[in-house]
Amino acid sequence: MADGGDANGHEHDGSTGTDTDGEGGTYTLLIRLAEPATVAVGALGDHALAAGWYAYTGNALGPGGFARVARHRRVASGDRDVRHWHVDYLLGHPAAALEAAVTSPGLDAECAVARAVEGERVPGFGVSDCSCRSHLAFAPERDRLERSVGDAHATHRSA
Repeated sequence: MADGGDANGHEHDGSTGTDTDGEGGTYTLLIRLAEPATVAVGALGDHALAAGWYAYTGNALGPGGFARVARHRRVASGDRDVRHWHVDYLLGHPAAALEAAVTSPGLDAECAVARAVEGERVPGFGVSDCSCRSHLAFAPERDRLERSVGDAHATHRSA
């Protein structure tokens, strides 16, 4: 999934840039947590997270579009210390690595995509502005989670 793009959207591995031309849409970050960690997530408090893979779904519909994904990459690489969104607290943890991002340009389906991603939910994560249970899903292995993310985006692109 993270090796290239397709006709309906863009996929990027952790080493490449992302669209910053102002176009926005829905995105999902694929994050590897190398070891169990307790992450202090702003007002949500401490979250004890298992080692494994996490998929965080958000939207980049405001000014700058997918530049938001590039900002998340800077937090993950240590080039930016400001924590604005819940996911920034996870990305800023030393055991976390942003491995891939899937973007669906023009798609306003953050909640639907987040609900469609299979995995164990981290309660309250990324849902300050909606009534969802969580926008962060966990799976012990990358392959299943990565397939689920790709399927969730593909389903909602064609809806």
